[in-house]
Amino acid sequence: MQQIIDFILELDKLKGVTRKTRPLGLDRQENSAEHSWQIAMLAASLAPYAPRPVDINRVIGMLLVHDIGEIDTGDTIVYATEGWEERKAAELVAVTRIFSLLPDAQATQFMVLWQEFEDGNSDEARFAHAADRAMPVLLNLANNGQSWRENGISHDRVIARIAPPIKAGCPALWDYLEAELARAQALGYFDPI
Repeated sequence: MQQIIDFILELDKLKGVTRKTRPLGLDRQENSAEHSWQIAMLAASLAPYAPRPVDINRVIGMLLVHDIGEIDTGDTIVYATEGWEERKAAELVAVTRIFSLLPDAQATQFMVLWQEFEDGNSDEARFAHAADRAMPVLLNLANNGQSWRENGISHDRVIARIAPPIKAGCPALWDYLEAELARAQALGYFDPI
């Protein structure tokens, strides 16, 4: 029991990892714990739109563990283009440390989910990636492009980073977002670069 409690208390640190997007109606940045919860709910809600049937419990599990490494590494904006290999190596070290707080069987179970998400090869991982990539977009659309404008993110950069994983994981969601992103571009939500 103590190992589980130690693990859960370690996860509390995820609440202190700030991201670049603001929650709706709040004058602060969201944190990674909020993000993980929200994308798990997004995936559960979108399950009927998966291109192939998915084990939604597995998807939710991936989404709940995918950013745990940020406790040690911090968050990097999804539109960053450099240093991903180093970042992923650091996250692996972090999740290995954090999951090792658990009894071996649970540590292995969570590591398998984390690695499946990272590899992105299963239907569940592709669907999870679609939800992960979509949520910052949905918040930016609702916040008049707040994070995009503040961080100098262009429409083309958003499309290049999010279109492939969302198309692969949930084409119906991409159809919706593609139209919304075109509308947002017309409204000036992006850095003009």
